[in-house]
Amino acid sequence: MTTAGTQPPAGTAGQPLGAAGTGGAGPVLPARTSTAVWAALAVVYVVWGSTYLGIRIVVESMPALLSGAVRFLLAGALLLGVLAWRQGSAALRVTRRQLGSAALVGVLLLVGGNGLVVLAEGEIPSGLAALLIAVVPLWVVLLRAAFGDRPGAAALLGVALGTAGLVVLAVPGITGRVALGGVLMLVGASISWAIGSFASSRLPMPANPLVASGYEMLAGGLGCLLVALLHGELHGLHPGAVTTRSWVALAYLVLVGSLVAFTAYAWLLQSAPISLVATYAYVNPVVAVFLGWLVLDERPNRWEAIGGAIVVAAVGVVVSTERRR
Repeated sequence: MTTAGTQPPAGTAGQPLGAAGTGGAGPVLPARTSTAVWAALAVVYVVWGSTYLGIRIVVESMPALLSGAVRFLLAGALLLGVLAWRQGSAALRVTRRQLGSAALVGVLLLVGGNGLVVLAEGEIPSGLAALLIAVVPLWVVLLRAAFGDRPGAAALLGVALGTAGLVVLAVPGITGRVALGGVLMLVGASISWAIGSFASSRLPMPANPLVASGYEMLAGGLGCLLVALLHGELHGLHPGAVTTRSWVALAYLVLVGSLVAFTAYAWLLQSAPISLVATYAYVNPVVAVFLGWLVLDERPNRWEAIGGAIVVAAVGVVVSTERRR
């Protein structure tokens, strides 16, 4: 999941998963920029898909919420620092309402969304986590409907199909193959991420999406740190017990998952049709499942394979419907 997480998914802050719920056509894709666009899209596909694997490795030896706090505080500070260095400190100025909105969205995306993901991945395979989070665009459609939008029949079909896939994906938790609590946490994470993505399009956010993402990550990092303290994660913590493998994965999440991928995503929003950019929503889970199998030998069972295929198909229906709109 992002954000710079916005996660995407699990990847970053911002409005990534809300992209599937937007109706704009986006800019026309010039032939001369097609190579750059596809290169940036490949970064978003692979990097955000790989963040689930990165999180799984981090929480092997590091407290979950504390790792999220370190990740987003560092990424947010680095992003805002680079922006101030390149554009001047004036670029970071926002109104109180904009700062409050960014903080609220950051808490929804990175504490409620990503925070629950890192907790759940202590018990749930990374590929299954990615498939359960993939339903976010479907929740966004329901939120839009609740606030007066009228989704088409195809979008509602996609939501119904995705709900069926979600039920199938929950079977391993119900049967005891994986922790049911972890499955429920991931469902809650997807709902929180959807609410944050939806709210970001309705609240007075900073005009520069990179500035907004920086403040979101700082707020999310502080929120994760507070919950980690309340959760007792610092009690008896020994940094020497954290493996090199987990430190490397955390550095990857900060520098590549939260900074490189989100910069590519922000550039894509200005350079490519949103319908093309939104395809990451159903490519990321496929990448996550493949990497989980390749690196951690996570082997989806029959129910996970069937449920995952249904969810990916449902997200594809929703994204293609929004493209036509």
